[in-house]
Amino acid sequence: MTTDRCPADHYEVLAVASSAGGIKALTAVLGTLGADFPVPVLVVQHLDPRHRTVIAEVLARRTELRVKLAGADERARPGTVYIAPPDRHLLVGPGGTLTLSGSELVHFLRPSADLLFESVAGAYGAQAIGCVLTGTGSDGAMGVDAIKSRGGTVISEDPRTAEFKGMPEAAVGTGSVDFVLPLEEIAAVIRGLVETKRQ
Repeated sequence: MTTDRCPADHYEVLAVASSAGGIKALTAVLGTLGADFPVPVLVVQHLDPRHRTVIAEVLARRTELRVKLAGADERARPGTVYIAPPDRHLLVGPGGTLTLSGSELVHFLRPSADLLFESVAGAYGAQAIGCVLTGTGSDGAMGVDAIKSRGGTVISEDPRTAEFKGMPEAAVGTGSVDFVLPLEEIAAVIRGLVETKRQ
């Protein structure tokens, strides 16, 4: 797919989607990005809304990045991972301002990776990286198209090596994915993209 936007001279955000098997996959990616990772990371991990989540605490022990549940009207800052709270859509607007929404479910889900990715595409355009990891269902596929159509870069875990292949398979099926990678190679490619664009 081609776009009429010029490539960005650097990236400004990384958005990540995961579901079943996601804690392990997020640990593998976030754990090797390094404390000096120069952009914010926005994460939709499908969580059970009936229980208080400890995902931020769990991931914080496994990465040098700061990890927290996203707050409404917070500004996304470099080197920090913002996780969509249970039962809230996470969106980002101009200037990196985060919004939490209790609006209707998307494909029976809240939070929705599609909504996050679409908001990232609108706010950051070609300066966005979207990444789809393990999970069931197809959440993220529409959002992948949105990021790609605005000139951003899309990465998917290889469905053949994903613990649950539904989400990566749906993303790859759009034809909008730039890199299809085994889980253990994703962080290095992300770092390479971000650092190359900043030199």
